[in-house]
Amino acid sequence: MLDKIVAKKEYEVAETKKQIPLQALRQQIKPGNFALSKALRDNDWGLIAECKLASPAKGQLCEDYTVPELAKTYTEHGALALSVHTDPHFKGIITDIAKVRAVTDLPILRKDFIIDEYQIYEARAAGADAILLIAAILTDYQLRDYLYKAWSVGLDCLVEVHTKEELQRVLKTPAELIGINNRNLQTFKTDIVNTFELLPDCHDDRVVISESGIKSGNDASRLKEAGVRGILVGEGLVKAEDIGQKTRELALNH
Repeated sequence: MLDKIVAKKEYEVAETKKQIPLQALRQQIKPGNFALSKALRDNDWGLIAECKLASPAKGQLCEDYTVPELAKTYTEHGALALSVHTDPHFKGIITDIAKVRAVTDLPILRKDFIIDEYQIYEARAAGADAILLIAAILTDYQLRDYLYKAWSVGLDCLVEVHTKEELQRVLKTPAELIGINNRNLQTFKTDIVNTFELLPDCHDDRVVISESGIKSGNDASRLKEAGVRGILVGEGLVKAEDIGQKTRELALNH
């Protein structure tokens, strides 16, 4: 599934470049101020709440809210930052970032499959404060190159790993924010044990975020006690009966 998504992404990016060339895009950029890393370092715990309407594995997840409505609810109930999908497999689009920015001042992470430097500048031009870099789909050179390119325009990078091998690769870069994804990319099953297993290998100077499969305040508390600085949650929030209450629970504000 990941290979198919990346192949489609290459075509999408090529088409977008035809509409707005890279040089023109870069001229639209006002540098960011690293809002996500600052928020995470200023707090001992943070919920990055995901405005997620659908997933390629499970289809439509949320029909009762729009992306801006989810963002507003998360903001009102204690999220530290927001994740906005801009990939069509998740019913996302780049213009969702501006819609979310209109209803909140929280840092916004652009969640997508970044495979081209163009998408980095596109994210900042759209108003994102951070991007996701997925180690599984990037070479060692790309990881380092994209980190520096993002930082040059004031964007934070959450670098996502799934395995010990990927973590070792990322630890060789200066990545500040490391996301441990609990989803097995082969089976798409989730288990937060993955975070507990990889955490001891992380260095103290990195900020670790646990992603996927976090369902309860108990899960959040266990991760915090282990030394994780925050969680990124989508499905666990959008499928909750009371999204506001679930946001408070996972933000440990209940």
